Amino acid sequence: MAHTLDLESIVDAFSGKNVGMGVDEKALISTLGNSHKDHRKLFRKASKGFFEEDEERAFEKCHDQFVKHLKLEFSRFNNAVVMWSMHPWERDARVVKKALKKGDECYSLIVEVACTRSSDDLLGARKAYHSLFDQSMEEDIASNIHGSRRKLLVGLVSAYRYEGNKVKDDLAKSDAKILAEAVASPGEKAIENDEVVRILSTRSKLHIQQLYKHFNQINGSDLLGGVSDSSILNDALLCLLKPSVYFSKILNASLNKDADKGTKKWLTRVFVTRADHSDEMKEIAEEYNQRYGETLAQNIQEKIRGNYRDFLLTLLSKSN
Repeated sequence: MAHTLDLESIVDAFSGKNVGMGVDEKALISTLGNSHKDHRKLFRKASKGFFEEDEERAFEKCHDQFVKHLKLEFSRFNNAVVMWSMHPWERDARVVKKALKKGDECYSLIVEVACTRSSDDLLGARKAYHSLFDQSMEEDIASNIHGSRRKLLVGLVSAYRYEGNKVKDDLAKSDAKILAEAVASPGEKAIENDEVVRILSTRSKLHIQQLYKHFNQINGSDLLGGVSDSSILNDALLCLLKPSVYFSKILNASLNKDADKGTKKWLTRVFVTRADHSDEMKEIAEEYNQRYGETLAQNIQEKIRGNYRDFLLTLLSKSN
């Protein structure tokens, strides 16, 4: 008969403590792989959350939800490896395509790609989109998104920003005044403003940083605090001005024990898209530590399991 400790290690490996992200494959190999069929029968009988007894037919059958859970947990490591193996341009193109398929709640992913990548990488993602889907990213966004958000999203993905270190302070101050008037409008009126779209989709990130300083002086308030947290305008501003804050918030949400399965997937995306940019990943980790009072590595170690955890920690170590 299987020892209690063996049963506990199998249950632990399957269920995923806390957040439930990833499966402890090593524990499964050593404990379940070497088990006798009577051991596995005892495990099934003892695991009411995973199996139920069919008394009429005399066997223990697996809950459908448990099967779905395991498929998802085992897939996390596989998905991370596949995404990491892809060319970054293809990865971003597929992220945008998936966002369009999922609809409203995922449009922030389009903003993330458009506003946190370099000009060359965003151009590369548009090239990859042509190759993968036989249409332009801009065309697909314009065809699938309607209303006030379409203009801003098309503008953002179409950008090829100047990345030099020259900024004209008078222009930044003028743009700050335009933005101050626009964000005072109710609802999403600001993103219907052609001047707002022009500023956010054509100005360099250094220009927008200077604009941000002028805005806060003119208004006496923080631009990032004056826009709805749920709006794509806020997402765009945060990604352009403080990407480390944006990504640390994404990571915290994905590591929350109450996060839904869609939110948990954000963890993989952030790690595989930012790990090759060691300076950025280091800034994200430092921001996370400062904002939430614990290191990102500690949280991953405690809440993630198995090969998935080891892979994430390996990616994180690239920034050290």
